[in-house]
Amino acid sequence: MYYKFNGFTQRLVGAAASAAYNPQGLKPIVSTESPALIFGTTTKLASDIPATDSFLGKNKVPDLQKLFQKADGLPVHLKRGVPDKLLYRTTMALTIGGTIYCLVALYMASQPRNQK
Repeated sequence: MYYKFNGFTQRLVGAAASAAYNPQGLKPIVSTESPALIFGTTTKLASDIPATDSFLGKNKVPDLQKLFQKADGLPVHLKRGVPDKLLYRTTMALTIGGTIYCLVALYMASQPRNQK
């Protein structure tokens, strides 16, 4: 036995198999025509584009690999010198400052106010 929801009585009522699988009288519609194109322009394959036209800059990867793999005892995030040190120290200062600010705010929130 098949059941479907009756919108008028707000209860489940007996139904035929086709009515139970297609609720509220909805029937599946199969389109016979192809859908319209969303992007009507042609696409270029990566193999069609010459390699010299896609990127005209210098390949920096080998130089950066040499820099980062050098055994000088520095961590990777400090290998590029002064800009990395500046970013690292700024990040650490903001992190410590934010932690202190949160702890002070938590302390102030935990203290009762004086009522006069």
